Amino acid sequence: MFIVPVWSRLVRFISDDGRELCGEPEDGNVDVGLALAAGETVKVRVLELNSALKPGKFTGEMTKLLSPLAPDEVGTIRCVGLNFKDHAAELNLPLPKVPEVFMKPAGCPNGPLGAVVIPKSATSAVGAEVELAIVLACDCKNVDVTSAADYILGFTTANDITCRDVQGKTSQWGYCKGYDGFFPLGPTLISAKHLPEPLQLRMTTTIDGSVIQDGTTTDMIFSPEEIVSYLSQDTTLPRDTGILTGTPAGIGHSHRPPRYLTPGCDLKVGIERIGTLVNPVVADSTSHSRL
Repeated sequence: MFIVPVWSRLVRFISDDGRELCGEPEDGNVDVGLALAAGETVKVRVLELNSALKPGKFTGEMTKLLSPLAPDEVGTIRCVGLNFKDHAAELNLPLPKVPEVFMKPAGCPNGPLGAVVIPKSATSAVGAEVELAIVLACDCKNVDVTSAADYILGFTTANDITCRDVQGKTSQWGYCKGYDGFFPLGPTLISAKHLPEPLQLRMTTTIDGSVIQDGTTTDMIFSPEEIVSYLSQDTTLPRDTGILTGTPAGIGHSHRPPRYLTPGCDLKVGIERIGTLVNPVVADSTSHSRL
């Protein structure tokens, strides 16, 4: 069954009486992440539901902003790498003929304002990557490109955080990108029907006020519809599947000197119309026991 949302931009949040709710910002132009990070009040119209995966209808200030999807709604995250022409160029790599796919585990999602913890095993080479994330509205399998849009509930901003030093030690990417909290998501989920076709959204990553990534979705090699179709061939994608669609040029690892995340740095990852992730970066203060 296709979900037909009544909202255009959805937020999930904790209300002042402790309830977990969903709603839509009253101001359709406010960047929810930036506003809340600055201590501003964001008023919302409350929905009669607590999940983005239900149609709902409108029925009223949020206390705590959450990821658009609840932790139990996020399964294994499908990710497409090297999907921007300028990113392939900065790495001196040929354009892929099919999507380059890897996975992030279900345990790594984070909220739009949640702390990003630098793992002790990652030393000092942790990088941010702004990405457009697809959220599916219903199960799909063997979907063709022309009908793939019908299965997309909406889009949100994601940060595909990566431990570059760990990545360099292996040919597989799931581990270096799958630490706890390495998948910030939000701050809103924008309905697919409220975005223009083809997608033309500016994407940026800023560290300590310096813009290190500044790209646009028009540079994608494979469109969201092509990605959904490709991933669904002979494979059932559950309705809550999150799909990352790649990052533009300017990743911190490509800068000279590299621009990695450090405890206390000011990190902002944003996509036009969807909003900005404002995640504080902190050191891992827990004690570790070794097997």
